[in-house]
Amino acid sequence: MTAVNSSNPKAFSYSQSTIERAERSLICSPFSPALLEAMRQRSVSVSAIAQDNGIKYGYTKQPLSELACDQALDWLIQVGVLRREVDGQGITDSFRLTPLGQKLAEQYQNKNWPQPSWSDRIQNAVTRWFRLPF
Repeated sequence: MTAVNSSNPKAFSYSQSTIERAERSLICSPFSPALLEAMRQRSVSVSAIAQDNGIKYGYTKQPLSELACDQALDWLIQVGVLRREVDGQGITDSFRLTPLGQKLAEQYQNKNWPQPSWSDRIQNAVTRWFRLPF
């Protein structure tokens, strides 16, 4: 049996287009860098992000309904930034960062996200709404 070198913390490599799409999705999202910082430490539930709690904890730029919050979080799952938390009973309503999400959280640690340009918004919308289902 061959040994695996698990000491390399940078085991995942991402294409530049994957990183750009994930970053664009983040800056176009209704969330703030504080949410990613919290997710670096622990899982965060939808109820802590939605409604007035999102504003209270600094996770969102404006209050979001649970449905809008869940849809925005699902998009970040699809671009590879987040994953749903799983416990012994199955999938929960909490979210954590993926390795790509960790990379982006480190990149924006103690920084604000840049303001998305119209081009960023249009490209994100086209990618999000007209993506192929496979």
